[in-house]
Amino acid sequence: MQEKLNVLPKERREKIEKRAALLIAEEMTMRELRKARKITQAEMAKTLGVKQEQVSRIEKRTDLHLSTLRRSVEAMGGRLSLVVEFPNGAPVVVSGLTNSKI
Repeated sequence: MQEKLNVLPKERREKIEKRAALLIAEEMTMRELRKARKITQAEMAKTLGVKQEQVSRIEKRTDLHLSTLRRSVEAMGGRLSLVVEFPNGAPVVVSGLTNSKI
C-alpha cells in the first residue's frame, strides 16, 4: 500500500494522509480515547473513585451504560453528547438522558 502512495504527487499524498487521520480520529475505543488524552488508568480510577482494575474492565467492555460512559468521559475532561442519525434526516442531539454530575 505504501508503495502506491509513494508514487502519487506529494500534494495528493498529504490530502490522503490528512483524510485518513480524520477518519481514524472519528472513532476511538475508550482505551484509545484515554491514551489520546494522556491519562493513565490510575488517574482515571482516582477521578472516578474506583480501582484501576475497574477502569481496565470498563475499557474492555463493548456494552456500557450511558451513565458509565458519561462518568468516564467526564473523568477525561470531556462532555458526553448522544446524537441520533436517521437516513435522509439531520442528526438529532438527544437530551435528558444524562446528568452533569460525576
